[in-house]
Amino acid sequence: MRGRHLDTYSMYKRGIRDYIHANDKEQDSVRFLNGVSKDIGNPSWKRSLRHVLVATLSSFLFGYHLGVVNETLESISHDLGFHGNTMAEGLVVSTCLGGAFVGSLFSGLIADGVGRRRAFQLCALPMLIGSAMSAISKNLWGMLLGRLFVGTGMGIGPPVAALYVTEVSPASVRGTYGSCTQIATCLGLMGALFIGFPAKETEGWWRVCFWVSAVPAAILVLLMEFSAESPHWLFKRGRGADAEAEFEKLLGGPYVKGAIAELSKSERGDEADTVKFSELLYGRHRKVVFIGSILYVLQQLSGINAVFYFSSTVFKSAGVPSQSANICVGIANLLGSFVALLFVDKLGRKVLLIGSFSGMAVAMGIQAASASALVVSSNEVYFSVGGMLLFVLTFAMGAGPVPGVLLSEMFPGRIRAKAMSVCMAVHWGAAKNLK
Repeated sequence: MRGRHLDTYSMYKRGIRDYIHANDKEQDSVRFLNGVSKDIGNPSWKRSLRHVLVATLSSFLFGYHLGVVNETLESISHDLGFHGNTMAEGLVVSTCLGGAFVGSLFSGLIADGVGRRRAFQLCALPMLIGSAMSAISKNLWGMLLGRLFVGTGMGIGPPVAALYVTEVSPASVRGTYGSCTQIATCLGLMGALFIGFPAKETEGWWRVCFWVSAVPAAILVLLMEFSAESPHWLFKRGRGADAEAEFEKLLGGPYVKGAIAELSKSERGDEADTVKFSELLYGRHRKVVFIGSILYVLQQLSGINAVFYFSSTVFKSAGVPSQSANICVGIANLLGSFVALLFVDKLGRKVLLIGSFSGMAVAMGIQAASASALVVSSNEVYFSVGGMLLFVLTFAMGAGPVPGVLLSEMFPGRIRAKAMSVCMAVHWGAAKNLK
């Protein structure tokens, strides 16, 4: 009996060592692929920048569709006949979140099946269709169906963008490029707010707001035809020559042979298509997937989506003009994202996350104080609005951009796409249930 326990313990230790060794190989490979070499230094960040910028169009669309109903929801409810029906208004928001949950579940299968470039194009397609359906809708059901399509595209986009940025960018600027996706999301939110301003004065303007979103979606589909495919995905599909060509585009000629050699070593014996979701939930990867999922749950528990969806209503009840307030929210979000861009590679992911969540706790304390007897009634508005803006600022500094960057680096290449899809599905499930 004792010998059997010892054998089991030895097998357990060997399994742990194998897992650590596999992850170490993966990280060593990623570092080499991105040019961390004493002999030739780091590759130029300029080579991969244009490909990353094209990918951030999906994040821009993500932000735009998050914010498009903020200024237009009142006009939509009047025109489609459900004004004053809070359940119907909530459905216009939550249906999109439900579609995002479904899209995120399939994002890993799509990214591994057709490649990262085609996955971006497939994420843009339901956004195009859904935007058109929303723009021409004559009743609530037409709007809900359009929002469902848009949500599906929103669910596919973020995990694919995180994968793509990790696999095409140099390690020295990977965090910075990951923050670019957050900045694009902020710009999308601000674009939706600015375009939606005339909605309350101009009849039918909300339809224009939905039509406008078709433009960046079409541009994303077009420009992805000229962007680099992930060399990691190409190599896993047995297309070594194509992977070399993409490495040359992204890193430069001197890095290609070494990158392919290291990728070959790290991927030896790994078959991406054999990864099952049950392995992520119950197998040896379950702990790292659980940690990633918890990060996204904490992000949603912060309540940030409530700010973006209903900030107009909140500020209006506080006596602050909604347009001015929403501009301030957008600026705070953008400033926080630029702080993350500047410091994520210098300070590290952990420092930004801790600082971000700590700052949000302070901001919530300020908002709570505004409703207490400690604050003079004439100053309540300043504390409430100031606390909300600080909350958005600190969220954008870490809790917003860092989880996507951290998880795409943390997951081994063999499970990366499907593990990201599981974590994003948890993210959207939490968003829908906490709305």
